[in-house]
Amino acid sequence: MPRGHKSKARAREKRRQLQDEAQGLKDAQAKADENEESTSSSAHDSGDAVASTSTASFPQKSKSLGEAPPITAGKRVARRRSGKGAKGRREQSASCCSKAPQSAESLQNELVTRKAGLLMQYLLCMYKMKQPMNKGEMLKVINKRFREQFPEILKKASERIELVFGLEVKQLKPNGSYYTLVRKLDPSIGGTLATGLPFPQNGLLMPLLSVIFLNGNRASEVEIWEFLNILGIYDGKVHTIFGEPRHLITKVLVKEKYLEYRRVADSEPPGYEFLWGPRAYAETTKMKVLEFLAKVNETVPQSFPSHYEEALRDEEERAKAEAVGKCGTTATNKAESKVTPGDSSCP
Repeated sequence: MPRGHKSKARAREKRRQLQDEAQGLKDAQAKADENEESTSSSAHDSGDAVASTSTASFPQKSKSLGEAPPITAGKRVARRRSGKGAKGRREQSASCCSKAPQSAESLQNELVTRKAGLLMQYLLCMYKMKQPMNKGEMLKVINKRFREQFPEILKKASERIELVFGLEVKQLKPNGSYYTLVRKLDPSIGGTLATGLPFPQNGLLMPLLSVIFLNGNRASEVEIWEFLNILGIYDGKVHTIFGEPRHLITKVLVKEKYLEYRRVADSEPPGYEFLWGPRAYAETTKMKVLEFLAKVNETVPQSFPSHYEEALRDEEERAKAEAVGKCGTTATNKAESKVTPGDSSCP
């Protein structure tokens, strides 16, 4: 077969695979919705606090970036590293037992967040296929029974996509039923990290930097994969949106100098860890990462007191370094301006 025909065949096969994955997402979620809603309903009716545990606290089966696992996963890992994990879990268990059943409003908010995560996956999948998104198809993904909540669900999904990927959800025509995703003109507005990384590689960078920051500015490879697993991203398994994850985090992001991936000294068997790379330090700050974390969790940076203090110190150090740099440049310019052609000591 000629080379051109082979390329076209591979492209058709790739498009078919993405279409199958998009359809599979809709079919799987339609079945999951029935189980999910019946579980939520029975939990509320019976007052079972355990069955109705909020996914915002620590979503064991989260499959999307639409929920809030980056923070909670990082906190859990940080607790274990500090040796306070067991005590923390006992205290958390005790507090969970004493909690009253979730209110109907809380359950509804939780369900809307889950639906926003599903819709986010669908929108990103269609964007990757370069296909417009139809409102009717979106309703199938979240379940048509949520038609009244659709504007709220779409708004939440749109905010997360804009925050994480720097993409905006736009209607193709005013009051129309077709949507598409477009790149923001200024991705630095709203907390998105403006990088040269293309979609979808840019979508994992800020969450990974967040996990590293939350875990003492370094995270072991085990901790990183624990976090990615919560997002439904697994080592050795090609992801619908992000592709082969190990290649992305250990090769692409390392080559672009956004991450450092190195062996832990004196570790046996060999262990590896991730740190911020030089481009991450140059293009973002700890405060910006903390603001990102706060937005994802719909809170404020001060909700993470120890990390907020560290971020403030980082801001002060950067300001001092910048001031020193400006003074040095000014002094050099003044010195050069005093030198005349006749003053040169060169022969």
